[in-house]
Amino acid sequence: MKDNYVRLLTSEGEHLTGMPHEDYPRPMMRREGESSKYMLLNGKWNFWSRNNDCEILVPFCPESLLSGIKEPVIYGEKLCWERSFSLEDNLAGMRVLLHFGAVSGESKVYVNDIEVASNTNGYLPFSADITHAVMPEENSVRVEVVQGLKPEYPHGKQRIKRGGMWYTPVSGIWQTVWMEFVPEKYIEAVDIDADDTAAEITISFAGGEAEGAVAVCEGKEYLFNDSRVRIEPDAKELWSPEHPKLYDVVIKAGEDEVRTYFALRKLEIKDFGGIKRLCLNGEPYFFNAVLDQGYFSDGLYTPAAISLYEQDITRMKALGFNTLRKHIKIEPERFYYDCDRLGMIVFQDMVNNGYYNFVRDTALPTVGLRRRPGLCNSRRAVKENFLKAMEGTYRHLKNHPSICCWTIFNEGWGQADADGAYRILKKLDPTRFIDATSGWFAEHESDVDSRHIYFKELKPWGRTDRPQVLSEFGGFVHKCPENSFNRDKTYGYGIYESREEFAAVMRKKFTDEVIPLAKQGLCAAVYTQVSDVEDETNGLLTFDRKVCKVLPEELAGIEEELQKAVRL
Repeated sequence: MKDNYVRLLTSEGEHLTGMPHEDYPRPMMRREGESSKYMLLNGKWNFWSRNNDCEILVPFCPESLLSGIKEPVIYGEKLCWERSFSLEDNLAGMRVLLHFGAVSGESKVYVNDIEVASNTNGYLPFSADITHAVMPEENSVRVEVVQGLKPEYPHGKQRIKRGGMWYTPVSGIWQTVWMEFVPEKYIEAVDIDADDTAAEITISFAGGEAEGAVAVCEGKEYLFNDSRVRIEPDAKELWSPEHPKLYDVVIKAGEDEVRTYFALRKLEIKDFGGIKRLCLNGEPYFFNAVLDQGYFSDGLYTPAAISLYEQDITRMKALGFNTLRKHIKIEPERFYYDCDRLGMIVFQDMVNNGYYNFVRDTALPTVGLRRRPGLCNSRRAVKENFLKAMEGTYRHLKNHPSICCWTIFNEGWGQADADGAYRILKKLDPTRFIDATSGWFAEHESDVDSRHIYFKELKPWGRTDRPQVLSEFGGFVHKCPENSFNRDKTYGYGIYESREEFAAVMRKKFTDEVIPLAKQGLCAAVYTQVSDVEDETNGLLTFDRKVCKVLPEELAGIEEELQKAVRL
């Protein structure tokens, strides 16, 4: 497997120097200036497993080329990361917080041999106040992980035996590790609820009450009342992919200060001549999307450089797409910040857990047998952990205006009581669209009628009392062998030898089928996919992202025609 990766090391990876991912890791809640300090812990750590006793480059997982690990991971066995750090002498009266962007597997964290945190969700961040465990001089931090890809926990598209639409697993630390030094009383969290008129900001304060807290936005001060403040800008500019206006906010409370931002935008479902439409800021809007797996040739879940998120976003926008469906993965916050500021809508999937069966979950639905057979994935631990992760995902990402839709279940993977999950999420977030069952196995409750269609001509389908969403289609293949993970295997839907033929077929799919459907009620379409991923060669970009298989001029005008179609 490693041999396949060696020839795919990207130019960014070849020139990777210094500390990886040096950007401030939490753009939605930034502490800056002399009163706030932080320390990144990315870089070289010591790494131990049954097969290894070496250095590893954090935040890259041991299965990746960029990690520097030479031997494979043995799943189900303990893996260990450890490094030392020294604290400055002028930290008296400050709290020390240790943050992990994400750690995949069942993990425990120790500081100076004192357990300070444990975690089982490999996609969500977690933190610990380690003030009691650190010393003025040198300290050690150790992370112990067992990656067994247990079905009880979210695992996405990872498989120990990768292949086809299942990918190389990711073990242990795969996002930034950092420490933050804050006052004894500090802002612990910022919660934002916004519509097209105003934003309401709520702060959580650790160590005491937030007395005299104030928010500053566009030169005006707003006083908090009971940890809440309402900001209504004088000049209201609504956020959209065409105009991604963000309002910067500085929050001051006691000795603490954080910077955040919000956007004004509104999502609705409206009836236009008997057709249900998804609307952005009061008008029908066509969500022209690409499926985005977020896998990279040299870092797997983690790009070599944080700037590669912006590169993916801008390349897809150049092709006329305005939406990314973030598929079965949660990215570092920088990805969502880039979508916020660059104007890229996100349809965010919840990460599946549970059990998968090829015949039940893929083969039979693909040929049209889409009634859910009996009770599947009904184990209590699977359901409880999924709902816990769903709520955690919502709370972690809810502030980002680019996120306009949540996808709960994809093609039945881990599906159990989709109606119940929909009601829970809708109560948490009544402001966004929810696709309860993307692809098939629809139950009763969802905001949209969502289908995956790869092998048939696109025609009107299903119920008319909901907006129609083509949540996956396309997947055409044009393989560039020199830029592919696997020269021997090809996975996708329809193979085209020349780049020109690939681009022509893709354009024809939009002009002959997607645009006419948009006139009849289709509100969103998700083309598969942004990039090749290992065996899958159906991306618009190659796996190493060195080649874009279609030129912007070859898709020119499609997005404009889609927007016209939904406004007829």
